[in-house]
Amino acid sequence: MRKHLRKFLPDHEAIRANRWLAPFENTLLHPRLWHLNRHSAAGGAAVGLFCGLIPGPFQMLGAAIGAVAFRVNLPLALLTTLYTNPLTIVPLYFAGYGLGRLVLGGNGEFVAPPEWGEAGMWIWIRALADWMAHLGKPLALGLVLLASLLAAVGYLVVRLAWRYYLAWAWRKRRIQRKSQAGARQ
Repeated sequence: MRKHLRKFLPDHEAIRANRWLAPFENTLLHPRLWHLNRHSAAGGAAVGLFCGLIPGPFQMLGAAIGAVAFRVNLPLALLTTLYTNPLTIVPLYFAGYGLGRLVLGGNGEFVAPPEWGEAGMWIWIRALADWMAHLGKPLALGLVLLASLLAAVGYLVVRLAWRYYLAWAWRKRRIQRKSQAGARQ
């Protein structure tokens, strides 16, 4: 598995040669950011899943900062943020809002955003700001809780998958050794 993934990862010389990354060479060339083992892979997936719910284009920046801070696999952290896209972001944010509302004990139904009316753009913007303020606490808390839950589940799934893969590889190797030993006799 690692052999296949290494084809896509840049090597140290490519990073060292990139003039835009030169100021960050000491940080970005840390071996734990590029090494692929069960700890760095699970941590990279967790960081990416957590940062995937950051709004806008800051997901990858957050994942890169998190990977550097926790010394986990950087490419995997960046790749894992891609679970959020235009098709999944709205359901994830609705789930986050619902989770936040559940934790805060909020009641009532979800209020749809204000529609564009003939009253004018400034009135609509003010109504939109009021609507967003109403969502504020439940959405913010819910997104943090959902991101934490996704990160924890992702970490455990990668660790378990890695363990399963190693057990399978050891078993396969043991069977091959037995068959080779039997062929020699």
